[in-house]
Amino acid sequence: MKNKVIQFVKTYLLFILIFLVQKPLFMFYYHDIYENATFVDYLLVMWNGLKLDASMAGYLTAIPGFILILSLWLKSSLIQLIQKVYFYIIAFALSLISVADLGLYRYWGFRLDSSPLFYLSSPKSAFASADWWLIVAGLLLVILSVALLCFLFNYILIGTKKAKLPFHPIPTAGCLLLLTALLFIPIRGGFTVSTMNTGKVYFSPRMELNHAAINPCFSLMESLSREQNFADQYRFMDADVALEEFNQLIDKPVTDSIPSLFTTKRPNVILVVLESFMSKVIEPLGGLPDVARRLNGFSQEGVLFTNFYANSFRTDRGLVSIIGGYPAQPTTSIMKYPRKTQHLPSIPASLKKAGYELQYYYGGDADFTNMRSFLMACGIENIISDVDFPLKERQSKWGALDEIVFSRLANDLKQQQKEPFMKILQTSSSHEPFKVPYHRLSDLYLNSVAYTDSCLGNFIDQFKQTKYWDNTVIVFVPDHAARYPIDLDNRDVARYRIPLLMIGGAVKQPLKVDTYASQIDIAATLLHQLQLPHDEFRFSKNILNPASPHFAYFAHPDFWGMVTPRNQLVFDCESGTIISDEGDVKGENLEKGKAFLQILYDDLDKR
Repeated sequence: MKNKVIQFVKTYLLFILIFLVQKPLFMFYYHDIYENATFVDYLLVMWNGLKLDASMAGYLTAIPGFILILSLWLKSSLIQLIQKVYFYIIAFALSLISVADLGLYRYWGFRLDSSPLFYLSSPKSAFASADWWLIVAGLLLVILSVALLCFLFNYILIGTKKAKLPFHPIPTAGCLLLLTALLFIPIRGGFTVSTMNTGKVYFSPRMELNHAAINPCFSLMESLSREQNFADQYRFMDADVALEEFNQLIDKPVTDSIPSLFTTKRPNVILVVLESFMSKVIEPLGGLPDVARRLNGFSQEGVLFTNFYANSFRTDRGLVSIIGGYPAQPTTSIMKYPRKTQHLPSIPASLKKAGYELQYYYGGDADFTNMRSFLMACGIENIISDVDFPLKERQSKWGALDEIVFSRLANDLKQQQKEPFMKILQTSSSHEPFKVPYHRLSDLYLNSVAYTDSCLGNFIDQFKQTKYWDNTVIVFVPDHAARYPIDLDNRDVARYRIPLLMIGGAVKQPLKVDTYASQIDIAATLLHQLQLPHDEFRFSKNILNPASPHFAYFAHPDFWGMVTPRNQLVFDCESGTIISDEGDVKGENLEKGKAFLQILYDDLDKR
């Protein structure tokens, strides 16, 4: 048994070692990019990249684990043949992936994914731009790498002598089966709510160091499982017709005076992203009374947007819409593609250019759905997440409770020195299973909303006593709405209606804005109020600009909705039929919504 277990462990550790060595070799090859990298940077790249290396090693060790179990009964010669076939194929695959990644990174700026596969249908065109000597050098490097890996596999793994067959092989087989099953832990990335993804290795504000930490084999595998040819999806009309229609839906030049909401040009900004809040819990929006007591009160002293909608139903989609002004997609989430999100504009990035200090607070796992890589691409270097709170304070499934996170923000603000600043706080306690240390309402969801509402209320009470209150705008917006009541259909327009509220000492006066809008419009609206450009935000519209078209858009697998005062339309993409069509001008949003989605997927494909 001992020899078999040792061989299993050696297999797993050898794969990790191979992946670890690849990282400094990658950085040495691109010495011009990493010329300022220190020895500590190299160590950090290897250390943080170890997560993906361990996961990929787990995938590659699973089959050898089963081969070792079979070796307890099959002939030694047959087992060695099976091992050679497997490890030689892996040697070729690892070599090809590594060399291709090494050659393409300079041109593409991201680690290897499935993109090259789209060009292999025409090899001549694929290699037309490469010098012949580069192709030859690449092939020689692949051959050299294959030879080296085959030698290592032969010497360390395949060449291991067959152990004497145990009198009772069943215990050995059971032990090996257990070890193989335990590979699920590194493959998944532990037991947290987030599964392993490339964003988990992001650790630095320098994107090139994050890229160096990525395992190219994992990146390719992840891409193959998720990548789609977005430009072929949602082809409702000719490209020219779609673009002409879309151009009628974008933000227009300001022709009339737009009211200034703030008392100062560059106030501090605190953005609070409320987990699963919706208009149904806000009494001034026609919602239930006595749920969100504090927000109900704040609605009377701030700027309340009364016809505001979420762009989707998930946090990853909602965050990109709020922070990046980018619409949610029915079939995917752009946050899952770090190479695409790194090219998105964002509110934090715009404020950082204007001299704002950035910080993000979240009690949960910041690696969930590649959130960390998205936030760092937005320029947010200081991310406070679950690992920054003591274990005793992580009392919920999602990590630290909202009262703990708000308290951390309040304490940090007492030490704040620099202005202006932008703080983003993402709540989590009003997410299922809705278990909170608060018992005021019988309904679990409503009670969790009331809990978070009380936490944010306590924070505002404390913040009003600081010197920053008079120069700060606080923006409350949910990441998405909840499905409440439970029988509310996902295709119902009411499922996506949420509050948007701005309060703070820098807000001029109470105001209600009835214009129809959605999360993607926060960027253009807020940046205009701060007298900052927002031309990069192609899909975002200034809610207060009377010259711009105003509508709310949302998406859900696999349908979309577009809402205006004249027409509320929801369209099923699978069947190609209208789900609901209400309002004075029925059908008015059909072609508009189709064009909007078609251009969105064109844009997504090019990112």
